[in-house]
Amino acid sequence: MENENIFLIAKAVIVGCAGAFSAAFGWVGWLVLAWIACMVVDYITGSGAACKNGEWSSAEARAGIWHKAGMIAVVVVAAVADAVLRIAVNTASLLPMEYTMLILPIVLMWYIFTELGSILENAVAMGAEVPPFLVKLLAAAKDKVEDIGGKETFSD
Repeated sequence: MENENIFLIAKAVIVGCAGAFSAAFGWVGWLVLAWIACMVVDYITGSGAACKNGEWSSAEARAGIWHKAGMIAVVVVAAVADAVLRIAVNTASLLPMEYTMLILPIVLMWYIFTELGSILENAVAMGAEVPPFLVKLLAAAKDKVEDIGGKETFSD
């Protein structure tokens, strides 16, 4: 009977935390969590693949961390751009609509699909077979997100 109560309490805590998180951050918060989880899994599987193949190096690992830091900067820029657009559109009253956000979710989805593709590549490098339909599905989803957001790139 004691164990049953512990599981009920644990489930209640998990549901309460998930509900509070959803209330505070909404569906975009869940996208952020999914992206962070994908980055962590990509880093771990990339390190695992490198170790398996005898190619692990601390310099490459640091480069991977810097790459992830750059991605975080891009997500912050997207969030700030959405905030500025929200203020401009909603206070100027030039449009008969209310703007909440568009850029941040698109950037997050693009990064999530990119990370998932990288995780698949790492899995292959570790010796796993990947169903071809999964590779095509992720590529198609990433292409669809690119179509929504545009395919322009910046270079300085």
